[in-house]
Order: sequence, then C-alpha cells, then structure tokens
Amino acid sequence: MTIRIFLADDHGVLRGGLRALINAQSDMEVVGDAADGVSAERGILETNPDVAVMDISMPGRGGLETIVAVRQKRSMTRVLVLTVHDEPGYLRAAVQAGALGYVVKSAADTELLAAIRAVACGRAFTDIPIVSSRVAGRAGETGCTRAIAVLSDREREVLGLVAEGYANREIADALGLCVKSVETYRARVMEKLGLSTRSDLVRFALECGVLAAGKSAS
Repeated sequence: MTIRIFLADDHGVLRGGLRALINAQSDMEVVGDAADGVSAERGILETNPDVAVMDISMPGRGGLETIVAVRQKRSMTRVLVLTVHDEPGYLRAAVQAGALGYVVKSAADTELLAAIRAVACGRAFTDIPIVSSRVAGRAGETGCTRAIAVLSDREREVLGLVAEGYANREIADALGLCVKSVETYRARVMEKLGLSTRSDLVRFALECGVLAAGKSAS
C-alpha cells in the first residue's frame, strides 16, 4: 500500500527536498503541497492524503489552526508536524490541535520517514529528545511526575504500550497476561489519570515523555 502524503511548508526549497526524499520511497507518494495554511487545507480536502506533513509557522493562517480544520473535515488524514520548534509548549499545542506525530526539522531523513510510516498506521510518534527531556525536567510544573507516580509498574507498562498503538491482545502477549487483565489495567490507568479516550491517553503520553523519543509501535 502506498502512503499518500501532502506537504505544507512555506519554504519552497524544503518542500522540493521533501518531495524528492519521499517520492524516492517505494511505499510513499507526495500528492500535493502548499505554502500556507489556507492553501494546505484546500489541497488536503481535494487530495485526501493519508498523512499531512505540516509546519506550525506559516504565513497567514498558521499550522495549528489548519490542523484543527483538517481534522474536523478529514478525520482520516493524520497530521505529522515538521517544525524547527523544540519547546514543550509547541509539542503540547500540536497534540491538542490533533497532530499524531511531531518531528523537528533537524531530524535525520530516516527518522522523518519512520515518523510518516508510524503516523500513517495511526501510531503516535515523536523524535524530539530535547522536548522529551524538558517535559520530564518540568514535571513539577506540568504534574506529569505526580500523575505517573500513582500508577503501578505494570500500569505504566500498559500505558506505554497502549500509547504506542498496540492492541489489547498484543499487549497481553507481550506482557504474558490475559486480555481481561490488560483491559483491567487499562481501565485503572484511565481512571487514575482522569482520561476518557485513547486519544487523551496518547496526548498524556506525548506530553509527559512516556513515549520515548523516536519510538512508535512496530
């Protein structure tokens, strides 16, 4: 299956480079590109790609607002943010807007390609060691450490695997548990963290560094 990708970035040279890199992959194809948020939304609605690789900072309407608009109108299109910003606030804002992946532009080409493949499969992906460490370092401000501390070791394992995209059966096999036990642990995690959906759980995992940098479910 070929992953259909739309590129949104205001730097033409970068878009050209990304197009060449992506089209060189046997399982990927760039179906369109745009230099601003309005054009990006229009192009994504017209081409209906599997993944939109989008910058946050673009002229006119920015990437965050565009992500929200795209997710509302094309929920099957997953968004991967590609940006120069490595601050925790940008990561949190992108995830809250609906992005499933977040990669800084300094990442190696292979990491970007891995991110596209992961996001296309519906798996969260981040390759931002600077952000991850800062989030961990500021846990006193964000409440991450306190929240994670209420979980048992097994609950933290289940949290990480669910956030990476594994199904209950796969988690059960990996941890040597029955599916019912995994469901129980998962329910306890959701209750203790005050989360309602898997999307909330993935957002928590990204913001609090539960997902290791560059890691996604295989």
